[in-house]
Amino acid sequence: MEELSEFVFLENKVLVAAFAISMIFGVIAQRTGFCTMGAISDVYNMGSWTRMRVWGTAAGTAMLGFALMSYLGWIRPADSIYSSGQMVWLAALVGGLLFGFGMVLASGCANKTLVRVGEGNLKSLVVFVMLGLGAYSAMWGLASALRVYTVEYGTLNLESGNLISAWVASALGFNPLSAGLIMAVLVGGGMIAWALWSPKFRSSNKHLLAGFGIGTVIVAMWWVIGDMGYVAEHPDTLESVYAGTASGRMQSFSFTGPVARTLHLLVATDLGQEIVIKLGVVTILGVILGSFLHALYSRTFEWEGFGGTQDTALHIVGGLLMGIGGVTAGGCTVGQGLSGVSTLSAVSFIAVFGIMLGAVGGLRLQMWLLMRGD
Repeated sequence: MEELSEFVFLENKVLVAAFAISMIFGVIAQRTGFCTMGAISDVYNMGSWTRMRVWGTAAGTAMLGFALMSYLGWIRPADSIYSSGQMVWLAALVGGLLFGFGMVLASGCANKTLVRVGEGNLKSLVVFVMLGLGAYSAMWGLASALRVYTVEYGTLNLESGNLISAWVASALGFNPLSAGLIMAVLVGGGMIAWALWSPKFRSSNKHLLAGFGIGTVIVAMWWVIGDMGYVAEHPDTLESVYAGTASGRMQSFSFTGPVARTLHLLVATDLGQEIVIKLGVVTILGVILGSFLHALYSRTFEWEGFGGTQDTALHIVGGLLMGIGGVTAGGCTVGQGLSGVSTLSAVSFIAVFGIMLGAVGGLRLQMWLLMRGD
């Protein structure tokens, strides 16, 4: 009984730390306008790579931090949710396409939606609800059955798992942790160097804060869950577990599935049922609160509604597609795009590729509607 009490205390400590980090994420994202969809849109519509350099810096920073902590023995890459032996490549690609297309219709990805909810954007509040419904269906409803019996057939079983660093280590006879660190320096360091090569990027405090700040909070969450939250033996199961997570495995930020869990917590809890709050719900609430507080502080909080029927319809459809696509792909632009990529997971890179292709399709639709005058 004493061991169980200690575990509960540790879990609460982990969730408090995760909530604080999530608030910092919300503050940085609100202050800097961090947005993956905006980065893709800038490249496609204007040929500007500045915001994409911000995203590259965030991904590179997260990659370096994850690899360094793994090499030092603080966290265990094999325990992350991204190191599964099943490579769901088709689900990652198709889900990424749906998510990317949806985030353009919804005027931003999942993390941008949370930030805008905190800013008083009522359109994003509707997107939040629709995203949650889509994710809920993909996790436990009709869309779940469709996902299981279609795209999940495109799955490869890999003994070495999904981490590219493990493949390289196996092929070259390296230690996996050393291989991970070398690859992170080459890939992640290369992304940061590419970003800093631009005078416009490196002279902007806002861009530097967005890139290095978001990347750092991703790393901080890996440490909180992977080091602080690691329990060698759960008092009930006697198996290793990561306190505060619904999966019991090591993870960092991800938003699509957690939005569904947040809605479930709000509307489906029986009066006699114990309320269970895990990492996903904590991160959702933390990002929204962080954005809200900074919006008040910076006097940028402002109510905003829909511009018309078509605007409403596009945001509703976009939210649903993001929810279904994000769960199918195994994560959003943050869950797969930053947290997943930081582990050098092959599935995460496939999902990001799908998200980018889907976003281009959504941008082409926007251009077509604009030319029609709709």
